[in-house]
Amino acid sequence: MCGIVGILGRQPAAPLVVDALKRLEYRGYDSAGVATLENGRLERRRAEGKLRNLEDKLARSPLSGPVGIGHTRWATHGRPNETNAHPHATDRLAVVHNGIIENFRALKEELQAGGVVFETETDTEVVAQLVTREMRAGKAPADAVAAVLPQLRGAFALAFVFAGEDDLLIGARHGAPLAIGYGEGEMYLGSDALALAPLTDEISYLDDGDWAVLSHDGAIIRDASGKVVQRERQRFSPGAFIADKGNHRHFMAKEIHEQPEVVGRTVAHYVDLAAGRVKMPAELAVDFRKVNRIVISACGTAYYAGLVARYWFERLARLPVEIDVASEFRYREMPLFATDVALFISQSGETADTLASLRYAKAGGASILSVVNVPTSTIARESTAVLPTLAGPEIGVASTKAFTCQLAVLLALAIAAGRARGTLSERDEEGLVSALISVPGLMAEALKSEADIEGLARELSKARDVLYLGRGMAYPLALEGALKLKEISYIHAEGYAAGELKHGPIALIDETVPVIVLAPSDAVFEKTVSNMQEVAARGGRIVLVGEAHAAREAAVETMATVAMPAMNPIIAPLVYAIPAQLIAYHTALFMGKDVDQPRNLAKSVTVE
Repeated sequence: MCGIVGILGRQPAAPLVVDALKRLEYRGYDSAGVATLENGRLERRRAEGKLRNLEDKLARSPLSGPVGIGHTRWATHGRPNETNAHPHATDRLAVVHNGIIENFRALKEELQAGGVVFETETDTEVVAQLVTREMRAGKAPADAVAAVLPQLRGAFALAFVFAGEDDLLIGARHGAPLAIGYGEGEMYLGSDALALAPLTDEISYLDDGDWAVLSHDGAIIRDASGKVVQRERQRFSPGAFIADKGNHRHFMAKEIHEQPEVVGRTVAHYVDLAAGRVKMPAELAVDFRKVNRIVISACGTAYYAGLVARYWFERLARLPVEIDVASEFRYREMPLFATDVALFISQSGETADTLASLRYAKAGGASILSVVNVPTSTIARESTAVLPTLAGPEIGVASTKAFTCQLAVLLALAIAAGRARGTLSERDEEGLVSALISVPGLMAEALKSEADIEGLARELSKARDVLYLGRGMAYPLALEGALKLKEISYIHAEGYAAGELKHGPIALIDETVPVIVLAPSDAVFEKTVSNMQEVAARGGRIVLVGEAHAAREAAVETMATVAMPAMNPIIAPLVYAIPAQLIAYHTALFMGKDVDQPRNLAKSVTVE
């Protein structure tokens, strides 16, 4: 979750950029940098480590230009050092970037074949070189950026400054947030409003796919098709963004939309993107060749993440998995052995039942791994090794981005286990890592279904009961979707393995019960289709969530269809979580419920 700041001003930009970057330190970072125009020339100062190191460099070698961009970097491609720190530059431009360019290797090879020499290990330099190539071919800066953006795959935000262009700043957004700030003859870009609060009291948020050309007189915003569009300008007080909802009505909505960014950051933490390999932390001293069983325990949404992980560990690493909710785990008196790995999943790292289960497993002699969003939490401190999710603060009580970040970590761990045990080849690993890298971009595509889901929510809000169906890895997701709808809309909802339908739940089906079917194109898709037909034959109102061909192949009438992009089935749980969350959110919103703080629920359950 790197931080981006851009300033098109009248006074020295560098001190203002650094001050704005300090307001983004909460996102985490390992290097920082700034680039400004000095009498038309691009100058950079970059430093590894904290912003104070960058400030020391600027004190020794100041920058005075009024146009600049800055960045705090969380390393994705390449080591966290000064060479790989942003901004990246050529003789024509400097650029800062948040996110992952999925297809950077193919683009880099193409550029190298044309004689381009790269100085860094990052994917960002590919963007700088592509735009520079277009400019050398005669294109103006804005036209060069417009030519390059369609070539990039993934979830990203970008900001550019150009040599000799003291009235130009360009920003682009695809899946990662970017806001424009408006001043008196000055303009700004920022990853969020919090960064821009000292500089302006008026902002607009770019929609996904937007890119903007900023001058001292204002901004021209274009959508992905190149059409000029208007985005709402909002006024705010400087203190309003201590806990920032952005342009969303609720924290839950913001956190749903943050998932391409935070999942990308989490994936990058566990994957060597250039090599196409998983990289686990050095402190993960587990030899999976000697592990006989994985035991998983968690509560609520984290438990459903564990259920998905069971499929991954058993399929990819051929490791048996036992899983139970934490409130039952230790009371079963499960026998544990030194050859077991006990895995505990918690957003807060303070969940009382999960912590008690951890202590039981530890006393039994198992190795303890934890997947948590708070690395200083009690569960983290009491674990043998910690696998942090990098979701950032999650304010909404109903977990969204923490869940998908947990899934990203668990899939990376399952791949690592498979490689260690010899059940996955090097080629298998490369394919799985490629699929994992594609998740942020696919999430950004899935978010485009929101308008359709808003219309569906009106109908769902009238229901008294809702069923969710899924098979394989979609079954835990059906459980999670039902939980989301229950906890924020208060509609009774249940998730079932679709194959269990005829063993009881089919008795509930009639024309008043919506049935939401999660149907990724996996090995059990045809069986899921059969279950849909059973529902249709009894007058059930089907909501189908699947790829474009799913509705055609199902050949049943649906109440609504939520179209999903094509993907490797192994990552479907991460991407299909998006519509499951949006369905719950918009249904509850239409019903006027308190989405962020549903009744009777707490964010962190610290009592049994």
